[in-house]
Amino acid sequence: MFPIAKAVERSVSNPQRELYFFALSHALIAAMITALLFSPFSEVLEPPLLPKLADVVTIAYLLVSVALLVWGRNPGRQTFIVAVTACIDIIAMTLLLLALPSVRAGITMMLLFNIASAVMLLPFRAGVSVTLLACIMLILEHVLTTLGRQSRPRSMAELTMFVLTFLALGWLSYRGARHARTSHALAELRGAEVASLVEINEMIIRRMRSGVLVVDASNRITMTNEAASTLLGDYDINTAESTSLARVAPELSRRLQRWRAGADTDDDEPLQLAPEQPEVQPRFVRLLADGNTALIFLDDPTVVSRRAESMTLAALGRFSASLAHEVRNPLAAINYACQLLEESENLNPADQRLLQIIHQQCQRTNNIIESVLGLARRDRANPENLDLCQFVRHFVDDYQQTLSVETDTLEASLPKQPVIGLVDPGHLQQILTALVHNALKYGRKPEEPARVRLRVSQSGRAPQIDVIDRGPGIPERIANQLFQPFFTTSEHGTGLGLYIARELCRVNQASLRYISMPGGGACFSLILPAPNSVFTDVR
Repeated sequence: MFPIAKAVERSVSNPQRELYFFALSHALIAAMITALLFSPFSEVLEPPLLPKLADVVTIAYLLVSVALLVWGRNPGRQTFIVAVTACIDIIAMTLLLLALPSVRAGITMMLLFNIASAVMLLPFRAGVSVTLLACIMLILEHVLTTLGRQSRPRSMAELTMFVLTFLALGWLSYRGARHARTSHALAELRGAEVASLVEINEMIIRRMRSGVLVVDASNRITMTNEAASTLLGDYDINTAESTSLARVAPELSRRLQRWRAGADTDDDEPLQLAPEQPEVQPRFVRLLADGNTALIFLDDPTVVSRRAESMTLAALGRFSASLAHEVRNPLAAINYACQLLEESENLNPADQRLLQIIHQQCQRTNNIIESVLGLARRDRANPENLDLCQFVRHFVDDYQQTLSVETDTLEASLPKQPVIGLVDPGHLQQILTALVHNALKYGRKPEEPARVRLRVSQSGRAPQIDVIDRGPGIPERIANQLFQPFFTTSEHGTGLGLYIARELCRVNQASLRYISMPGGGACFSLILPAPNSVFTDVR
C-alpha cells in the first residue's frame, strides 16, 4: 500500500501543550526565586527590606504556580487561566519589588518576560488589559517606594523606559502571536489540503485498472497497487512489498534489467504474470531522472490495441477521403460511357443487359465509397420502414447477375407475410453485399460450389435477416476476431468488410452477430429495429 498520511506531517495547534509550557515557565521562575531566598546563594544578595513579606510572597507564589501548572492540564478555559496567572504574576512581582529592592531590575525583567508570554496567549483586549495592569503596578510600586523612603526609588527616566518597554513588548508580542496563529492556521489548512490530495491520488492509483509497481535499485518491490497485486497472483500488498521482483515475476524482472541496460523493450510481447490472470504490457519509467528506482505500469494490451485501432481508423478516414476522389473520377467516366452506349440502337438485348449490370455496379461502388466516407465522418443513417422480403428478393435477383461461377447459388427464404424493418436502404445493401460476398468466397467446401441462403424472419417485434452458407464453418479462435478492423485470413482481403458492416449496423441501431451452425456452415444474423421505433442518432 502507498504510505501517504504518515508522509505528510501537519502542523496542528495544541492549546493544552501551550498552556502547559506557559504554566511550567512560571513555576520555574517561582522555584528560582525561592531557591535564591532559601538556599546558600541568598548570602550574595542584600538583606531583604521586608523579610517576612518576601518569604510569604515567595512561598505563596511557588504554591500558586504549582497549582496553576496542575490546573493548566485542562485546556478548556485557556484564556481565563492565562489571565489569572498573569494577574498573580503582576501582584507577586510588585510585592517582591517592594520587599527586595536590591534585585529590582532582575524582578522587573522576569515580569517583562511573563507579560510577553501571557499576551501571546490572550485575545487583544485581555492582552492590553494585562499590559496596562503591569504598567500601573510598576508605577504604584514607584509611588509606594518614594513615600516610604526606606529605599532609593527608581529614577523617572528608568520608570518611563520600563513602562514604555512593557507597552511596546506587549504590542509586539500580540502582533507576533497573531502572525504566528495566522501562519499556523494557513499551514494547517494547506496541510489538510495536501493530505486530502495525497489520499485522493493514492485512491486513484489504488483503483487504477493498470497495475503499478515501484521497484528500487536492488530490484525489490517497494510499492504496489491493488491491480498489480492481483496480476501478480493475488499477492497481499503488504506481503508483496519489500519482496524481490525476480522471485515474484522473473520475466518482468528480466525485462526491467534489459530496460535499465538501455535495451529497447517496446516490441516485447505481452506477458502473463500469474496463472489465470490476463496478459499485460509492461512499461518502464524512472521515478527520478537521476535515480535507479523504476516505476512499472502493467497495461491491459486490449486498451493499447484499441488506442492503436483508433489511430489507424483515423488514418483510414483521411486515406478514404483521398481515395474517394481518385476512384470517383474513373467511375464517373465508366458510368457516363455506359449511358452513352445504352442510347445506341445497334445493341442486342444481351449487350443491353450487360450495360445495365455495369451501370448498377457503378452505382453500387459509388454507394460503397459514400458509406466508407460516411463511416469515417460518422454520418447519420436515414432509416426507413422497409419491406425486408421485397428488398431481399430484389437483392438476390441483382446479385445473381454478378455470380462468376454458374454452379454457385444464392437464394432467398422468405415468409408469406411481409416483414417490416427500420433501416437505411443503402446501408442494408452494403451490409448484405459484404456478408454474401464473404459467404460465397469462404463458405464453400473444397471442390464444391457455394450455396448461400438469405432468410428473412421475425422474432417477436424484431425483424431478422440471416445469411447462411454450407461451408466448413469458422474456427472459434477466428470467430472472436471476425469484426476487428484489418483482420483477414485471406492474402488479398482488406479485413474491413465485416468491420464496416458491423459499424453500419451500429449506426442503424441494429446488431450483427456470428452463429455457428450445428451441421456445419456459418450464419451471420442481422437483427434490425422494429418499424416505427424511436431512432436515436448514433455517431
